[in-house]
Amino acid sequence: MGPLASRDVFSWLLVASVLQVSSVRLAQASYLCTAYLNISYTNPETNRTTWNQEEIGLYGLDSPKASVVGNVYLATPIFGCDENTVYSRPNDSRGWIALIQRGNGCTFSDKINVAAMNGAAAAIIFNDFGAENRVIQMSHPGTSIVAVMIGNYRGIDLVQLLLKGVPVSIAIEVGKQHGPWMSHYSVFFVSISFFIVTAATVGYFIFYSARRLTGLRQQNRKQKKLKAEAKKAIGQLQVRTLRQGDQETGPDADTCAVCIDLYKPGDVLSVLTCNHFFHRSCIEPWLLEHRTCPMCKCDILKTLGVELDVEEQPQISVPDFRSFSTSEDLQSETASHTHSETASSGYASMHGIEHLSPAEGTQNDVQEEQLDASPHYDNLAFEGDVHSQSEVRT
Repeated sequence: MGPLASRDVFSWLLVASVLQVSSVRLAQASYLCTAYLNISYTNPETNRTTWNQEEIGLYGLDSPKASVVGNVYLATPIFGCDENTVYSRPNDSRGWIALIQRGNGCTFSDKINVAAMNGAAAAIIFNDFGAENRVIQMSHPGTSIVAVMIGNYRGIDLVQLLLKGVPVSIAIEVGKQHGPWMSHYSVFFVSISFFIVTAATVGYFIFYSARRLTGLRQQNRKQKKLKAEAKKAIGQLQVRTLRQGDQETGPDADTCAVCIDLYKPGDVLSVLTCNHFFHRSCIEPWLLEHRTCPMCKCDILKTLGVELDVEEQPQISVPDFRSFSTSEDLQSETASHTHSETASSGYASMHGIEHLSPAEGTQNDVQEEQLDASPHYDNLAFEGDVHSQSEVRT
């Protein structure tokens, strides 16, 4: 695995871990638990007890989810922020509940801690003016008693009863747990999925890197073997040193196809199997990498019969159908072979072939025309068929 791939993998894992931890914390933060308030009081005028149970409260984020029963006492001042807050209650009362109004610039933790210092077992905080019966989930770190928020309308009703001197008793019970967008099972499932995806991703990168590394090693091994065989083939090539007056040094001579420079006396040339020649210092590095002629793409390894140790793809043999060719096709093929053999640059000067006299050239041309007039047959058994085909075509 390369350094860039490793860095990408670790970056992805880090981001995924942060997202997982954030999702778990967000799930915990958005966990809601309602509270049932069983409110009971006795009307002194009618001496009639009123009992009412509603799901109107919401436990705070840091509050214990527990049930509390007790009498309710109003904070004075009503916001309950100062340590000097007074609760009009009997001195021997225990398990009572403090009623506090939200606001006045202090935090929920300050209000709840002041009530706890005064001996309250729970604190009911009703929302500020204008909030109607809307409630929020309070955040009050550093507290230890039960804390519940109710709406403004319900809180004002309790305040009016307490101001009239009506004793009010409330039983706080745990209500419904409104799970977050991710429950505990969802968090567990997401965690398992995260680890599975992470393991699959890491496994894929390991497999991909191992496969790529194996392929590179095989390719390098193959290239080394091919270079070694190319060196052997280069050693079998014909080498020639140009001299003054050679045809290749003339003004109309060709240039080296690799370096595009003219040939000069004293240059050392390498003659390939296809009869193309180049500067030895130019063509040998090229052959080590490509092993083919830069001009005609002739493979010197196959031409020289160098055996390769590397694995090659199996080749399907194709039958030779040249025996079924007509005399016209054979004539055109013979002409093309003759043209390709004489088209190599400097071929005559390389192998020392002398120029023929005009008479000899004419006589050879006549012989070649006679030879071209008679077709060549690879299999004489089909000679009659070829003649019949030629006649039909005529």
